[in-house]
Amino acid sequence: MTLTRLFQPKSIAVIGGGAWCEEVIHQARGLGYDGDIWPVHPKADIMAGHTVFNTLDDLPFAPDAAFIGINRNATIDIVQTLSRMDAGGAVCFASGFSEAAAEDAAGGDLQQQLVAAAGDMPILGPNCYGFVNALDGALLWPDQHGCARVDSGVAILTQSSNIAINMTMQQRALPIAYVVTCGNMAQTSQAQIATALLDDPRVTAIGLHIEGFKDLRDWETLATKAYAKGVPLVALKVGASEQAQHATVSHTASLAGSDAGAQAFLDRLGIPRVQALPDLLETLKLLHCYGPLPSTSIASISCSGGEASLIADMAVGTGLQFPTLTAAQQSDLRHALGPMVALANPLDYHTYIWRDEDAMTKAWSGMTGDGIAMTFSILDYPTTDARDWVHATNAAKRVRSETGERFAIVATLPELLPLDVAADLMDAGVVPFFGLREALAACEAASSIRPPSDAPVCLPGNVTEGYVLSEAMSKQALAEYGLRTPQNRTARGAAAVAQAAQDLRPPFAIKGVGLAHKSEHAAVRLNVMPADATQIAATIGTEDILIEEMITGTIAELLVGVVRDPAHGFVLTLGAGGILTEVLRDTVSLLIPADDDSVRAALNRLKIAPVLHGYRGKPAINLDAVIATIDAVQFYVIANADTIDEVEINPLLCTVDDAIAADALIRKA
Repeated sequence: MTLTRLFQPKSIAVIGGGAWCEEVIHQARGLGYDGDIWPVHPKADIMAGHTVFNTLDDLPFAPDAAFIGINRNATIDIVQTLSRMDAGGAVCFASGFSEAAAEDAAGGDLQQQLVAAAGDMPILGPNCYGFVNALDGALLWPDQHGCARVDSGVAILTQSSNIAINMTMQQRALPIAYVVTCGNMAQTSQAQIATALLDDPRVTAIGLHIEGFKDLRDWETLATKAYAKGVPLVALKVGASEQAQHATVSHTASLAGSDAGAQAFLDRLGIPRVQALPDLLETLKLLHCYGPLPSTSIASISCSGGEASLIADMAVGTGLQFPTLTAAQQSDLRHALGPMVALANPLDYHTYIWRDEDAMTKAWSGMTGDGIAMTFSILDYPTTDARDWVHATNAAKRVRSETGERFAIVATLPELLPLDVAADLMDAGVVPFFGLREALAACEAASSIRPPSDAPVCLPGNVTEGYVLSEAMSKQALAEYGLRTPQNRTARGAAAVAQAAQDLRPPFAIKGVGLAHKSEHAAVRLNVMPADATQIAATIGTEDILIEEMITGTIAELLVGVVRDPAHGFVLTLGAGGILTEVLRDTVSLLIPADDDSVRAALNRLKIAPVLHGYRGKPAINLDAVIATIDAVQFYVIANADTIDEVEINPLLCTVDDAIAADALIRKA
């Protein structure tokens, strides 16, 4: 299945009547489309100035693209006819398919019929507006849009037609090459569409407004192809993936949360994630101009100490950093600014050189280079009379031209950067950022693009709610894959408890069997000696008890958990363990399989990482033993992917020499 004919059509058919279909024709001509436009309607003669064909069979030949603006039931027959004619593809505008299944049970069946009718012919939707190709002036779009013809630019994909309209109306000097609405994605997924757009060399970056991932393998293919072609991707992921509703036994299920799988999947794909539509647009603008940033090092120069302080504070927590000025930078800046300016990054250059274009160019140039990935000049244009700011615009353009370094003009407020100035800066290769926060978000995203993982995610089976293995059975199952556990015995009755106390090395931990959260039931006793074992076992409250040797020399307690996430695979959560796990909420999440380097990096992101490496003279844990334990859990999950719902070790007792699972839980189907 190819999407090229659909997105770059030489002929389009508009099927249906009314304002929506007429608008498709008006918008196509308005954008400069010079191909054939064929309205199709059984009764009309003229539509938007074009002669109408009464049936599809009357067309000169099969259209490259078709807009189907009729009701949902009739859409299916038209799609089948277009497929039979070998049309290039179609946009299904009608709603009332799977998105309406909650109100109309027939919706899901109709969507299946639609897909079957399409066969190998690609369709967008149903329940979508279609697409705009501003490179070739081609579109199937039944409403207003803000796109203009461009020679190159970014592609934006979203399931939401309304959000797509809003983004086309942006006034930020962002060149948009394609806008595609995906609708229900009945046949062609968002990832497949983006993968097809990568074949157009005029696309410089792709922005993805994602509601759900659908087929994970399609996304892996997209990320791999995009990275190989050097076309960066950025995502705005919204909504919560549907975690298994019964995944509530372990701490992991509550800690991972519904969004952990989505974030872990994007991390695995190497796709940065932004949190708002303005951030998405500003990031795309940066990627269009310069592509991914090589580092998180930025510099800022402004003629106000307040602005210097503001951007420094706003960068806290972003991962971006303002490196100290080098000797070469200080020399260049001192030559440009004189002795009265305190040199720093961010830099307040005062107003001594305002209106002096040469001096401003030299000062701003002095903040570039030497490992700086992006230099900001904070500049707000007045809404009253901005003629005095022309020299600043020219200085910015000269910095880019004379140094070849990445340079941006940043307005503290989005409305204080005129569109004509922004367009002029873009033409000169200077990024015009609309807002300080947005500029920082864009740089953070652009500096976090990474190559995607080579290993495909482990896909879960379609399990139903099942049963929880006992602690002893869970430990035994995991031990077969390399998990280290304390010596233990399961006992019932005083005689069996006494015998177990003789067989094991004290002190003991005595626990109830069959309870998910034993500490909440006061069903755990620690540091029990042999003489007290029988008496304490009788107070645990369960018929069977587990007696095991206690581990001494513990430096840290960790949690290692896995939750089956139907939308993203298996979420591996690592964090601070023990009874305060959910209070501390110090966790990171990955997807299985995760290689040892990724696991090690994840552990180092924990707040308790200093404890793991030896804090204030204390010894470090055996990190290799911890990673081996995590590998054992992963091996078990991969081997049992069709039946696993949850796995948790909490706590994992970490010592100088070893990592021992003090408690374990497995839920299977």
